[in-house]
Amino acid sequence: MNTKTRNILAATAAAAAVIGMDPAHAADPIPQNQAVKNVVLVHGAFADGSGWRGVYDQLTQRGYRVTIVQNPLTSLEDDVAATTRALERQSGPTILVGHSWGGTVITEAGDNPKVAGLVYVSALSPDAGETTGQQYEGFAPATEFVLDKAEDGFAFVDREKFKAGFAHDVSDQDVAFMRDSQVPINLSAFGTKLTRAAWRSKPSWAVIATEGQAFDQAMLLHMAKRIGADITTVSASHALFITQPKVVADTIDKAARTVSKQP
Repeated sequence: MNTKTRNILAATAAAAAVIGMDPAHAADPIPQNQAVKNVVLVHGAFADGSGWRGVYDQLTQRGYRVTIVQNPLTSLEDDVAATTRALERQSGPTILVGHSWGGTVITEAGDNPKVAGLVYVSALSPDAGETTGQQYEGFAPATEFVLDKAEDGFAFVDREKFKAGFAHDVSDQDVAFMRDSQVPINLSAFGTKLTRAAWRSKPSWAVIATEGQAFDQAMLLHMAKRIGADITTVSASHALFITQPKVVADTIDKAARTVSKQP
């Protein structure tokens, strides 16, 4: 093997590692006849859809058709509408995935007939008639996850607390970009009652970051168990959708393969 070839292979391996793909242990492609090949990814508060890039790359490598929602974060209604538009573009049954606040969104939007299953990534999962804010009641406060609330009702994660509260396992360079490109959320959304809960009729999976600081771990486990989710835990921050793309993608893949086998 010449030097040029070795350099190319080394660069390829390094690039794959960055996005969570081990070329020596690549996931198997999905069968041609698999019923569920569509995935819709819904981001949470203070972020945008670009954070899903590693998960996107993992899934498309396996043969999935992936669509990423860009939530306006202006209200629950607006975010559900954005997700519904993405679902309407799907050609068949779909796995709907939400991170954090995105869990509330997929809970409301997931009763769409195209949704075959739900995946909650360190995500909220209220019931119909409940608000997102109610999910925090009875659990320890997230002391590292500090919000900077503006007079207009929107909030950012505090600049000084962003790394510790949101993404302690992300590089300083990347976390600085995440901090400075935050998408604020209208906090009134947390007080909006859901009209439906898709997890009551759709099978659910949950990936929970054990080092996340945005929620009490007991709160995440309580919600996941209440909805009957198949639970996977991973050592990661709340930004697990960025730092653990393979674990998240594996769970989505498992959900799609499982529901595809159901009559």
